[in-house]
Amino acid sequence: MSRVSKDDQKVTSFVEVGSTGLTRFGGWVNEEWLKDLQGIRGIKAYKEMRDNSAVVGAILFAIKMLIRQVSWRVEAAGTTRQDEEAKAFLESCIEDMETSWHDLITEILSMLPFGWAWHEEVYKRRMGDSRDPSLKSKYDDGRIGWRKIPLRAQETFWQWRFADDGSGDVTHLLQQPPPDYRIREIPKEKSLLFRTESNKNNPEGRSILRNAYRSYYFSKNIEEIEAIGIERDLAGLPYAQVPPEILRPNATPEQKATAAAIQRMVTSIRRDRMEGVVYPGEEDGKGNKTGYKLSLLTTGGRRNFDTTAIIQRYEQRIAMTAMADFILIGHEKVGSFALNSSKTELFAVALGAFIDLIRDEFNTNAVPRLFRLNTFQGLTGLPTLQHGDVETPDLAELGAYVQALSGAQMPLFPDEQLENYLRQAAHWPKKPEGELAPKPKVEDTAQAGDDEVIDAKKFARMLVEVRKELEA
Repeated sequence: MSRVSKDDQKVTSFVEVGSTGLTRFGGWVNEEWLKDLQGIRGIKAYKEMRDNSAVVGAILFAIKMLIRQVSWRVEAAGTTRQDEEAKAFLESCIEDMETSWHDLITEILSMLPFGWAWHEEVYKRRMGDSRDPSLKSKYDDGRIGWRKIPLRAQETFWQWRFADDGSGDVTHLLQQPPPDYRIREIPKEKSLLFRTESNKNNPEGRSILRNAYRSYYFSKNIEEIEAIGIERDLAGLPYAQVPPEILRPNATPEQKATAAAIQRMVTSIRRDRMEGVVYPGEEDGKGNKTGYKLSLLTTGGRRNFDTTAIIQRYEQRIAMTAMADFILIGHEKVGSFALNSSKTELFAVALGAFIDLIRDEFNTNAVPRLFRLNTFQGLTGLPTLQHGDVETPDLAELGAYVQALSGAQMPLFPDEQLENYLRQAAHWPKKPEGELAPKPKVEDTAQAGDDEVIDAKKFARMLVEVRKELEA
């Protein structure tokens, strides 16, 4: 075992000495121990789960639709005129792409079944209405904006290229896409890599379906066995009797061909609109036995195992791995609405974490690159992308909470930010800027002045009353 000498290993605060320990050989990551889920085979397996499993499809559909409806906004880093201009520029770049922002988010969510999603940044110079796609824009300010940020499909993956400095950082993605299947090398400097997690700085992340693969495997096979069993229960087990000489090792080629044809025919008997069979008679024209006979061995139509319950158990485990088992509540006639509510809240928290991953990748890489290509002087900082909540608050609970605070004499209004939040929760339009609710009139100002003073003890008692009222 080789060891780095002290002379070669000059340890300073600016030198990376250790390694993440990512298991890889050349351009292929080998962290997955199950061969069926390694490399290209794993991508095909996850694609099969995504396309064939009803439960997996329902989970991914729910995630996509919930995240698509999340609102996005741009926040300025400061309050100066330059900061507001930078904010407006970033907003214009988002709405000036060839594809909509929500479609881009949907493509980014392909990282969920595969663990990662690679998007290439394609820029353009904004020169107004032009036939050249690299110049066409809604704006003609000459600045450089995003033309599109398309997905590089996981199925086209060939291998990774890592840095030579031993850091383990990915520098390129090599893909082999149709129709020409030519290997293309995409640098990381003009790409965004979205991952569900970054353990060991693994560029392949980890599929949210990884822990569901075993349950999917058994569920799929049991469903196929169940279908075969149902078919055999309806049609019976075909049974063919043939002369023993055609099964002997020294049978003639004609006899072997006859035996093979009968075997294919027996295994192909099914109950469908094409059912039927042509078979030699049991007797010849002289009443002699031919040795051929075809019959069906019927079954009792019952199985020793409840395959429905077994399949439901595996489907529940598949949903549990993504914290989406609430989609099965009601179908299996188990669970309560209270439990369903808590599960959906937990599911919304998980989706919020996925949206945070998307936001962080844009704010860390995409936005700084965009502003390096454009000149903005005197900025407090770069604008950032922010997102709203996945789950809107329950208006009845929110109203009761506000009423309880108001009943405890907590001053709430006039407050423009609070009122706009309440309007947004109810999907009402915002109040025009600068317009505040009128202050309540006080008849006796001198007397009211003493009553409105709330000391620390009174405020503590007020919070206790609010808690009691909410718990009631």
